[in-house]
Amino acid sequence: MISYLIIDDEPIAHEIIEDYAGHLSNLKLMKNCYNVFQAMEYLNSRNIDLIFLDINMPKISGFEFLKSLSNPPKIIVTTAYKEYALEGYELNIVDYLLKPFSLHRFLTAVNKAVMVDKTPPSINSSENHTIFLKDGKTHHQVVINNLLYVEATGNYTKVYTRDKVIVTLEKLSSYLELLGGYNFIQVHKSFIVSISKIEQVESNKITIGSHVIPIGQTFKNNVIAVIKK
Repeated sequence: MISYLIIDDEPIAHEIIEDYAGHLSNLKLMKNCYNVFQAMEYLNSRNIDLIFLDINMPKISGFEFLKSLSNPPKIIVTTAYKEYALEGYELNIVDYLLKPFSLHRFLTAVNKAVMVDKTPPSINSSENHTIFLKDGKTHHQVVINNLLYVEATGNYTKVYTRDKVIVTLEKLSSYLELLGGYNFIQVHKSFIVSISKIEQVESNKITIGSHVIPIGQTFKNNVIAVIKK
């Protein structure tokens, strides 16, 4: 369960985030804060996993508040001001949501927050880590360790798990960014595979169970590096 705060002086912003977060069973709202002082008081005695933080607030800005924290939780900035994005990323925020943001964009940011860890992930770290994938109007919570491979096809990307295929609108590059630290590699312009699920490599193809994935010429070195480990 991921505990979170909302820090924003606009009540409508709280309503939108709460509504979006309601689609995810692993998010738990701990407190609505309408200025940074309320947040400071709360954080003095409690730990939080994630903060949705507005920038432009009275007296003390969101970034001034963030700089005051000695050990900040994961931060997703929610703001109407795009010009502060670079400063945000310099402060190691997880993502920068520009208002008004969609549910899809919100879910992408939360997925990044779930992935972020203070230490580099290892092969075993994916066993209990999950991501949410949107298939139409359905949001699937998927354990990373159950993913076999990802295939880009036309305007869609198919995510193959042990027991189902989920069709999403995310780009293949987004999955490469999300899964690269969990021992997934790109083997073709249209395919990313889980290294631990590879059963056989033969010439220009990879076998994972009953699935045969092509190896692109440009990505052969990726596969060779895995074989030589």
